[in-house]
Amino acid sequence: MPIKIPNELPATGTLRSENIFVMTETRAMTQDIRPLQILLLNLMPTKIDTETQLARVLGNTPLQIELELIAPASHASKNTPQEHMLSFYKTFDDVCERNFDGLVITGAPVELMDFEQVDYWPELCKIMEWSKTHVHSTLHICWGAQAGLYYHYGIPKRQLERKLFGVFRHTVEDPNYILFRGFDDKFWVPHSRNTTVDRADIEAVEGLKVLSASPEAGVYAVKSPESKQVFLMGHAEYDPETLKREYLRDVAAGIDILPPANYFPDDDPTQPPIVRWRSCAHLLYANWLNYCVYQTTPYDIHAIETGVRTNN
Repeated sequence: MPIKIPNELPATGTLRSENIFVMTETRAMTQDIRPLQILLLNLMPTKIDTETQLARVLGNTPLQIELELIAPASHASKNTPQEHMLSFYKTFDDVCERNFDGLVITGAPVELMDFEQVDYWPELCKIMEWSKTHVHSTLHICWGAQAGLYYHYGIPKRQLERKLFGVFRHTVEDPNYILFRGFDDKFWVPHSRNTTVDRADIEAVEGLKVLSASPEAGVYAVKSPESKQVFLMGHAEYDPETLKREYLRDVAAGIDILPPANYFPDDDPTQPPIVRWRSCAHLLYANWLNYCVYQTTPYDIHAIETGVRTNN
């Protein structure tokens, strides 16, 4: 089944060229199916890239998805055309009366700032609090994961001595947990961040469980009870060129940075990157949509506020 997104969204053409089934609104209305309502809070500056990356992995499943895009009203996007924001994005106030099967909160390039210094932090806190009663399962990514762990559980982020940058191998610590069903024991995930969360701080909180970690990258995946919240510290959704673009951008800015680890053959930036994470990314998002959302979300989406969980 397809993902339903606006016909004019730039991601539509990209996904169709990759043979990912994108459904028009007209066709979706003729199907007697309750599609999953997924809300994407996009905090990344390159919003079009991020929309496309997440629509790609969310749309490559047997489930029908309706994707709604929102961005903070308290922050003006400087890297995305205003026409795009007005055409495709809503604010939290536009959707706060609705319920959603899933919410995805992206990363953001503000990790070196204290959470409270981020201009949209109060609005993000409001959204995360609202998600407790209006969203069945919330997926937090990178800085969004650090923000979620801090807001919900008081777990601080800690600055690294050097930016964690590259593609790193991870271990599945609980192969029976649904998020990693079908995974190999070892798998690869891109990371690009200057901060981290200590495992000891996570394990000190009752109810949180570390699902996957890496010797180099640290904790990768964490879940709360019943997978109401899932926290991912890396970027499985990244496309093949994302780390390359970030590296070339930093080099052009005169930043002292090494090529991303385990990415270019022989660490040679003139060579095409090696994609090691694509299959795991698609399986990860498919598992979240299927097991953490679809299998337990109520058919009556209004029942989400009551905390109803079902066995579909």
